[in-house]
Amino acid sequence: MDEARIVEADSLDTLQSVVESHPDADLLFLDLNMPGVSGFSALAYIRNNHESLPTVIVSAMEDSAVIRRAIQHGASGFIPKSSPIATLEHGIRAVLDGEVWVPAGIDLRNGGLDSEEARIAAALSSLTPHQFRVMMMLGEGLLNKQIAFQLGVSEATIKAHVTAILRKMGVNNRTKAVLAVERLRINAPAFLEQESVGDLAAQDSVD
Repeated sequence: MDEARIVEADSLDTLQSVVESHPDADLLFLDLNMPGVSGFSALAYIRNNHESLPTVIVSAMEDSAVIRRAIQHGASGFIPKSSPIATLEHGIRAVLDGEVWVPAGIDLRNGGLDSEEARIAAALSSLTPHQFRVMMMLGEGLLNKQIAFQLGVSEATIKAHVTAILRKMGVNNRTKAVLAVERLRINAPAFLEQESVGDLAAQDSVD
């Protein structure tokens, strides 16, 4: 580890770029609260598109249910940020040796992803890198024209991406796509407030 080279990413855009440009990387550390992503979305996407890259979640959260979900979404390890250096080093070495590492006392046999969350994760993983970025921006409530401006492409291009996203997600409008991705949030709500649903539906009608 003394000669390890570290490459940092501080957003979804840079994360995708770093992963694509370093195919021989030995390990990926991922924060579930990285800007531009929603909960386990990035983890599910990375793990299904870069299966050979071990991914370790490093998070301030230490809830056992969150840790189990992370492993079930494909993480090779989960290291709380409060861990001492010795524990961090032990966890890293275990993952590099091909093991799955979680804090002591976490029983990975309890609980599991429900079928709908697993389906949504698989659908997200089928998106292209550009489609995945657009999907995350839809989740932020941005309109097609706003996404087009931020990505520096035409609105027609974004509309084409959205059409492909809806098909792959198995839904017929962006509201349902956003609601589906909500299932992958850390604290996934059982339902959204009616006002929020109404706002999203209104965007469907004007976008």
